[in-house]
Amino acid sequence: MDQVVKIGIIGCGGIANSKHMPALSKLEDVEMVAFCDIIEERAIKAAKTFGTPDARVYTDYKELLKEPDIDVVHVLTPNREHSFITVDSLEAGKHVMCEKPMAKTTQEAQAMIDAAKRTGKKLTIGYQNRYRPDSWYLKQACSNGELGDIYFAKAHALRRRAVPTWGVFLNEYEQGGGPLIDIGTHALDLTLWMMDNYRPKMVVGSVYKKLGDQTHSANAWGDWDPEKFTVEDSAFGYIVMENGATIVLESSWALNTLDVGEAKTSLCGTKAGADMKDGLRINYVKYDKQCVEKPTFGGSGVDYFVANDGNPEDVEARMWIDAVKNDGEVVVKPEQALVVTQILEAIYQSAKEGKPVLF
Repeated sequence: MDQVVKIGIIGCGGIANSKHMPALSKLEDVEMVAFCDIIEERAIKAAKTFGTPDARVYTDYKELLKEPDIDVVHVLTPNREHSFITVDSLEAGKHVMCEKPMAKTTQEAQAMIDAAKRTGKKLTIGYQNRYRPDSWYLKQACSNGELGDIYFAKAHALRRRAVPTWGVFLNEYEQGGGPLIDIGTHALDLTLWMMDNYRPKMVVGSVYKKLGDQTHSANAWGDWDPEKFTVEDSAFGYIVMENGATIVLESSWALNTLDVGEAKTSLCGTKAGADMKDGLRINYVKYDKQCVEKPTFGGSGVDYFVANDGNPEDVEARMWIDAVKNDGEVVVKPEQALVVTQILEAIYQSAKEGKPVLF
């Protein structure tokens, strides 16, 4: 591949402007040459801000995919469109970074994997919390066996009153769900990755809309319109893996609790435990004493972490582009992201049917 990777952006909304385009703009070997959005003004603004001088603007993503000079496409649309745009992009010969979650359903996610295998193009999903220094450190500890057999874990994604009131976050048709599929997906991805366990056996789910009908919400981003609040405000899952390990997933945009925190995990193994609730803490027994290690990531940082000083989204972009240029492995494998989607879908299904979902 040429030294400069040329990228097309499909979807120029919030996640594109806050995460992907700023991160890509910092890379000297990347050019954003095409921008697509159903609202043309957004694509024009993105092209002017982040694009090359001759960057093209589209309102139909299929026209963007016809451009032969585009190497990589970032799919940054509402969840409903992730699967079919990704499949079309892969079929057009482009490598694809798709924002999380992978898709609304397992079937849609599997179609993406099938297209990647069929075309030989790379596919990854935007779980940027894997690239945090604390995540890399804990992953290394887990991979080295320092926690032993991890048999119980919690995936944390709780906000007190912080419902996103912009875009289509509250639209079930566009997104497929609320906090479970929005922020719960990050916490579950981290937890499964740390455990290196992607074989679920059974899921029991509870889904609530207890606060979404309130008109005076004390919400961090202003009151929402209850009539447009068509997703849950809280969802919880009890997940049993094939090897007997248990994961509890908690997610909410609006829960009357002070125990808040998102994109965090707690792990319990046979040798040690760890959690991210108050900074990374690893608890173990040493010299017949209960000890707690609280790593810090300043100073010289962590030797194996290739870009310790960068923001997670910057590290994600750098490692993704390196994988494309050097034909390397992606950090977030689509097969792993599919299992996240599979479990989230099962939580919704279990809550709807009132019974466990067996795999």
